[in-house]
Amino acid sequence: MRIIARRTLREFWERYASAEQPLKAWFTEASRSTWLTPQDIKNMYRHASFVGDNRVIFNIGGNHYRLVTHINYDFGIVYIKFIGTHSEYDKIDPETV
Repeated sequence: MRIIARRTLREFWERYASAEQPLKAWFTEASRSTWLTPQDIKNMYRHASFVGDNRVIFNIGGNHYRLVTHINYDFGIVYIKFIGTHSEYDKIDPETV
């Protein structure tokens, strides 16, 4: 999968150092994957949540952080829409962020 934009992840782990290794691990796994359906994601990340508009929510760092993505399965692209702490996540609508 092609991930857009890694810079968003980097900027986040620069603020939250404990997120760096989990985000790098997620990035490496996701970029080496080929997700054609939501089930492909669920097979790798059983705690991933799916919401409207092909949005997928990943628990990062032992569920300390939330990563909201938009997946374009046809083109193999993962768009980073949001990364934040649980309290930051609670303030957004993952379907529209």
